[in-house]
Amino acid sequence: MADGSRLSGAGKSLPDLTQRATYDMQGLTALRAAAHQQTPQATQQAAKQFEAVFTQMMMKSMRDATMSGGLLGSDQEKMFNGMLDDQLAQQLASHKGIGLADMMLKQLAQTGTTLPPAAMGRQQPLQGRAYNAADAIGVAEGAPAAAGDFVERMATAAQNASASSGIPARFMLSQAALESGWGKHEIRRRDGSTSFNVFGIKAGKHWTGPTVEVATTEYVNGQPHKVMAKFRAYRSYDEAFADYANLISSNPRYASVVASANDAASFATNLQRAGYATDPQYASKLMKIMKHFA
Repeated sequence: MADGSRLSGAGKSLPDLTQRATYDMQGLTALRAAAHQQTPQATQQAAKQFEAVFTQMMMKSMRDATMSGGLLGSDQEKMFNGMLDDQLAQQLASHKGIGLADMMLKQLAQTGTTLPPAAMGRQQPLQGRAYNAADAIGVAEGAPAAAGDFVERMATAAQNASASSGIPARFMLSQAALESGWGKHEIRRRDGSTSFNVFGIKAGKHWTGPTVEVATTEYVNGQPHKVMAKFRAYRSYDEAFADYANLISSNPRYASVVASANDAASFATNLQRAGYATDPQYASKLMKIMKHFA
């Protein structure tokens, strides 16, 4: 295995897909068949291929965010750039890569490759974005001008949503502050404009409105994992707060949350128990923010 081009397992030779194009379906089929054997070689190759795909997605996002025009924006140019990105991603993964494959293999070795039955049957969280909890908590404890500006911008939307749902405005403001780092880390569209989604609500299968796809943090067995996910996008903060309030007040899953709307600690705890977020420390972080509004 000097050149790393072939990996063997269960008596068969497994192709190194990082030496092929990302759209090589024959190689992907071979990898899928080998994965059923659950050999270390197959796991390693799958991790490398995932890293290649993730790298290609990042490169595509970088190109999409780059201003272009004239010949640089032609369909032919985009096609060749896409093919180049595919191969660059594969070449990176075939060598040292960006470290994602190694992190995945290390995590799988510690926790196993499958989730426990309880986790597999758990409802998907509404939230999952990589919010900056440290920033939000730090601001809550220090209460600088940024907090006042955030509250001023969100107060009317929070009060309107509270009037229609019964959820205290200060609870919603606290959660929006945690999710968005007091507005400093809002989910943004490709053009850099805000999506107004300060609650980190994902775009599930029933959502028919606009979406934004960004990197997010999911917790599995208490450990953070980076994934790409789609989130809802709104036209205003009023629309975002109204949608959040409607989700919490109308979904039976959050009945205990609404019932505990008169107590901050119970509200935060029940929100986490209902599965709003995968972060095991979510309730604790939210309560620290709530102290700012006490």
